[in-house]
Amino acid sequence: MAGGRPTKYKEEYVDLAYKFCLLGADDKDLARMFDVEEQTINNWKTEHPEFFESLKRGKEEADATIAQKLYHRAKGYEHPEDKIFNDNGKPLIVPTIKHYPPDTTAAIFWLKNRQPQRWRDRVETEISGPGGGPIQFSGLPDDELEKRIAELSQRK
Repeated sequence: MAGGRPTKYKEEYVDLAYKFCLLGADDKDLARMFDVEEQTINNWKTEHPEFFESLKRGKEEADATIAQKLYHRAKGYEHPEDKIFNDNGKPLIVPTIKHYPPDTTAAIFWLKNRQPQRWRDRVETEISGPGGGPIQFSGLPDDELEKRIAELSQRK
């Protein structure tokens, strides 16, 4: 017979966890909502495959929906919209198309996360040596690197 405290796990947690994950909950949030430790959530994932699958499915669906919305925002989009005017006391409904231009911030965010090697921010610093040329640091042993840093610090 196994010892320890009885589990707080309930079958309805499968559906609840899925719905919470659709709302953006992570494992720490789930632990708080179910009034257990985060390690208990990890144990339930192992002990209850249906619970694990519901978490995975909820998180994947939520992420896919947000990625889709971010993509549309980055490239720009349009949708039908009715404009309502007052025409001598009577409502006049005029169907139109609402246009949203591409959002450069969303595009940058998308590209930096999808292709970080090509789109990450690069900070390049070049240090000039006594002759005006760049100083090469790669491949130097630690003691030699520390010596060069000390030399450069004394020049300030």
